[in-house]
Amino acid sequence: MSLLPVAEALSRVLAGARPVTETLDVPLLDALGLVLARDVISTIDVPPMDNSAMDGYALRAAEAGQPLPVSQRIPAGAVGAPLAPVSAARIFTGAPVPEGADAVVMQENCTEESGTVSVTGDVHAGQNIRPRGQDIAAGETVLPAGRVLRPQDMGLLASVGCDTVTVVRPLRVAVLSTGDELAEPGTDALREGGIYNSNRYTLAGLLRALNMEFVDCGIVADTAEATAQALLDAAARADCVITTGGVSVGEEDHVKAQVERLGRLDLWKLAIKPGKPLAFGSIGNTAFIGLPGNPTSVFVTFCLVARPFLRAMQGVVEPAPAPLHARAAFAVARAGSRQEYLRVTLENTAQGLAACRYDNQSSGVLSSVSHSNALAIIPAGTTVDPGDAVEVLLLDALTR
Repeated sequence: MSLLPVAEALSRVLAGARPVTETLDVPLLDALGLVLARDVISTIDVPPMDNSAMDGYALRAAEAGQPLPVSQRIPAGAVGAPLAPVSAARIFTGAPVPEGADAVVMQENCTEESGTVSVTGDVHAGQNIRPRGQDIAAGETVLPAGRVLRPQDMGLLASVGCDTVTVVRPLRVAVLSTGDELAEPGTDALREGGIYNSNRYTLAGLLRALNMEFVDCGIVADTAEATAQALLDAAARADCVITTGGVSVGEEDHVKAQVERLGRLDLWKLAIKPGKPLAFGSIGNTAFIGLPGNPTSVFVTFCLVARPFLRAMQGVVEPAPAPLHARAAFAVARAGSRQEYLRVTLENTAQGLAACRYDNQSSGVLSSVSHSNALAIIPAGTTVDPGDAVEVLLLDALTR
């Protein structure tokens, strides 16, 4: 099987996403990061009436050139009487504009003496008035299905009276790690040849940042039998199974063979660095993603391939994160055969945004992503000189 370009692999993976159809009704206060299951349609206008954008005086613009008696006072939350002819109303921010008034003059441009107000400057109809429905009109779609709810979205939904929303059930994602060399933090001192299982914690954080349920399936022994049983158990507990390690071509790499035996493998090996041995398929009816074993490869391939697939399974409608452009503060002297994602830190300089490469780009060096804030995209067959323009992806955009 030849190496697939990243864009083609992602297109094929996304085509295989079957969105979850189960929904939940949750309080709006608990909805942050969840995915709307259906459009939210407003039943009201926002604001529900013309209201004042300023503390000041409501009046008729045509009468502003003369002193006007102040006929009433309208604080926020109160409803004034219709404005008497040739008069003004003292009004405060957010208060309904009284019938008959067509302008609000800010108090800084007004002088009130003995119950009469005079204004300075030009006054025109509509001045400092927020019209009814300016923000949202009744019958309008406030937010569409597939929207991942952000704090500002929660406020917007509250503004139309929502206190409960229908969301897609969060995905259950089973994670299992392969490798007899792995040990869990908190256990006794490492035996000779052992390493701590950092991938479990990286994936737990990435999945929880997406508001998905992390189903911990632990470490699997490096045997075909143990791998097969662990895959079946994981598939029964989740919407998607993610493994780390075991999808390369070594004698102890059993995951790929067992997935092919228990289900199907739709793609294997990407033209990407780090992370070439990535697999995608299914175990029965459960989606399967096999990530490489090296820690940085796990992070990069999850962000670029697994994350958009999982989002699509939740019915999320969103474009891929837009790359930024920066100047390379590094060189790539030899063109590679795979598209490479260098871990970089973006810095503002007098010449603009600069991408500074982390010194050690080994796929086993997890500090390269922990101490960076972006990935610089180096297409296959490309060299880079210092000062060249490069596309970069912000890690914050890839991990939420």
